[in-house]
Amino acid sequence: MEVGLCTPCNIQICEVTCDSFRIMWDMTPEDTAKATHFFIDLSRKDNRDPNRFKHRDVPTKLVAKAVPLPMAVRGHWFLSPRTDYCVAVQTAVRQADGDYLVSEWSQVVEFCTGDYAIEHLQQLQDKAKGSAGRLLKFSVFYRNQHPEYFNHVRSECGGWMLPALKDNSGSHGSPVSGKLHGVFFSCNTEFDTGLPPKDSPYGPLRFQIPAGHLLNHNTSLYFADFYCMYTAYHYVVLVLAPVGSEGDNFCRTRLPMLDLASNLFLTYTAPQRPGEEPLFCHASDVILEVLFTEPVHLDQGTVDQISGHQLMSLTTANAKKDPSCKVCNISVGR
Repeated sequence: MEVGLCTPCNIQICEVTCDSFRIMWDMTPEDTAKATHFFIDLSRKDNRDPNRFKHRDVPTKLVAKAVPLPMAVRGHWFLSPRTDYCVAVQTAVRQADGDYLVSEWSQVVEFCTGDYAIEHLQQLQDKAKGSAGRLLKFSVFYRNQHPEYFNHVRSECGGWMLPALKDNSGSHGSPVSGKLHGVFFSCNTEFDTGLPPKDSPYGPLRFQIPAGHLLNHNTSLYFADFYCMYTAYHYVVLVLAPVGSEGDNFCRTRLPMLDLASNLFLTYTAPQRPGEEPLFCHASDVILEVLFTEPVHLDQGTVDQISGHQLMSLTTANAKKDPSCKVCNISVGR
């Protein structure tokens, strides 16, 4: 009679990325020698319906031939970035009649997948390049908010707009979401006027600041995200961080850096001759969301009423990315 397999123990997860991980566990020498397959029960932590089949002789979701441990588990079709998972394993021996002799299930271990790596963001950046239109000149960054916001800034913050934690809008795997602090600005202009749009989804008051205050030769520029919200138009998230700042140090190892003078999204060209002004350009056909990582004082610009309307339906606060869009998704997760 075939001797049973011991229950796998001491489950360890290592080398976790946004769409892969390695798993290993302790096995007896006897089990290591005779195991032919491993069964992996993988499920999202927020959906604890067991993936395990009720019958011990039927393999679970992931079936792999026995390999030396640690074993790599990868695949964007079932792993998503920044997601909590539960995993358990069985070892098995396939018998001559096709049935399996299996161990008991191991203990359940929890882990969380990681953010997009720089190479994934570069893939996303390549996608964004395909949507970016011609470069248009602009002269100011602007930020729309409600009167209550600016009253708070003046009364409680000494006139400083303080960096806030980036929300979870956009791609689920973006390294800046929920981790990087900043103040969001826009810079898109209208084709016919070259000025900021008259309408806004964020509030009836608009703070405007000369572009050179935020974007200059002492600024680092990074690509952070590309997404849509079930709409035809797309958003590109960029980060502006003063060189050597905490925000710059955070982004340097996590985000693709862009050349200030030659990229398809947002450019700064220094004056070529004495007396000339710098040139600032933004991409058309996409909506730029620019995150500046340092405090900005209201005295550096002006606050005025917008001339148009507040558009409640267009806000991107905590907006979820359309996972089915072929324009702005990459294969390593949503």
